Amino acid sequence: MTVVPVMLGEWEELSPSGDSPTRGLSFRREPAARALAADLAESGKLEIRELLNGLAIQSKSFVGTIRLGPLQVTIRPKMTGFPLVALLRYAYGLRNLFLYGQVEMETTDRPFQDLLLSQLSAEAAELLSRGLHRAYRPRHELMASPRGRVNFQRLARTGGVRQSALPCYHHLRLADCLSNQVLVAGLRFGAGLTADLELRARLRRLAAVCGENVTPIRLDYHVFARLEREANRLTRAYEPAFRLTKILYRDAGAGLGREAGGLPVPGFLFDMNRFFQAVLSRFLHENLDGFRVQDEYRLQGMFAYVPGFNPQRRQAPAPRPDFVVFRGGRVAAILDAKYRDLWENALPRDMLYQLALYALSQGGGMRAAILYPTLDPRACEAVIEVREPVHGMGRAQVILRPVVIDELAEMVSLSDPATARRRKEYARHLAFGEK
Repeated sequence: MTVVPVMLGEWEELSPSGDSPTRGLSFRREPAARALAADLAESGKLEIRELLNGLAIQSKSFVGTIRLGPLQVTIRPKMTGFPLVALLRYAYGLRNLFLYGQVEMETTDRPFQDLLLSQLSAEAAELLSRGLHRAYRPRHELMASPRGRVNFQRLARTGGVRQSALPCYHHLRLADCLSNQVLVAGLRFGAGLTADLELRARLRRLAAVCGENVTPIRLDYHVFARLEREANRLTRAYEPAFRLTKILYRDAGAGLGREAGGLPVPGFLFDMNRFFQAVLSRFLHENLDGFRVQDEYRLQGMFAYVPGFNPQRRQAPAPRPDFVVFRGGRVAAILDAKYRDLWENALPRDMLYQLALYALSQGGGMRAAILYPTLDPRACEAVIEVREPVHGMGRAQVILRPVVIDELAEMVSLSDPATARRRKEYARHLAFGEK
């Protein structure tokens, strides 16, 4: 089957008109691809519609590559190069290891997952150069030279010493432990996600070296839960590699059906909205001195079923802003991260309605802000007033506050005292609009 490559940016639409590569394409003979397209649209990851003259594609906040029947869709992130790498490292606590040369980092035709895989290979190489973690494992075996503790119960059951070896219980310090098993499994899993032959060979080579005398395992969410339970200071150096492995596993196959053990999907889609929220979460938590930041705080009591009119006995919905900033016991700011450049694009109605509810939940005169990314240094905040429709009195305000990506990436990559003060000032600006 001939594969038709399609390249898109975030929040971009491609129609099947003119010389579009999707003109004349359909999923008529591909029922599995049609079902996958419906699942992607329902989950909000990617919208593909079948029209009379071909396929129309609408990208969202997800980037990566996915294959659907005759179509291979690659969605590129808007931010590239240094800002993307710096913010990825900052959001997920990755080390400042060598990735690409500057020219390779600037290219926009590389799939996004290759950036994560290159960082994973660098993390694995760093761990290998330090020496892999080893853990003590119990062993029961017959030994001619006794080691550890002699198992006298087993010895008594055999009728005493009648052979040249004694049953011993001892511990060996081995590399065959969960940390290395997950590292090797992540490298092997990642090798199947890239079409870059050099990167794939590097991942497989690292997996072969790290996996010597390590029992192979299969990644799943139970393994990641066990890994989190067993984490300690001895495995702290592995944490960046584990985060990358979990991201790659979660978003491979477009993230569809993985938790339920569903069939893998040929592709990888990374949620830039979740990534942007992770960047802001760490930045606000670290730099808002004197305030408490709570992620995804539930606004209790805003909605309630009328007594006697809840036949299904359902719990009342509770809105959950991305960040609520507290000063003492009082709400100082309500913030929501939206990965859409609202300086270049109009504000969608659903975002406006959502933020208006957040603002109104705290009484008259309250404000709620959308934090959105932009590459334009001229971007400044806009304010929308929510008014009482009869008399036109202001009830609340929705603020569109830009986060200049280049400026934020520069601040999180430097550690001098002047930049530290600048980060704290910028955090107050993001939370409260202060200059």
